[in-house]
Amino acid sequence: MSAARATIHAGVCGFVTVETAAPEDDTAIRLAIATPSENIQGLARSLTVVDAYYEIGTGFGGKIHTAARSALRGCCSGCVVPSGIFKAMQVAAALALPAEARIELARAEEEER
Repeated sequence: MSAARATIHAGVCGFVTVETAAPEDDTAIRLAIATPSENIQGLARSLTVVDAYYEIGTGFGGKIHTAARSALRGCCSGCVVPSGIFKAMQVAAALALPAEARIELARAEEEER
């Protein structure tokens, strides 16, 4: 296992979050999350170490997603940062390979009639 780094561009808010996920042992992953977003800073305070197998096993019931539901409300409910945190944790725990993930958003063009 080795550390993973994620640079997460949240979108229209303009905030960029940089996360480093580093294994402490076979299952514990230490998260270091740097961001100018006050909402994500609050989320980061509750996510210092997570158990990778617990996170994978419980899916959206794990510590990462539970903390995101508590910290991110309103328009921030659609924030992509928690997914980026989860993906980097998977890579640091050797439970996923590092690969780019992206969401491309645009206004849909109206069909011509």
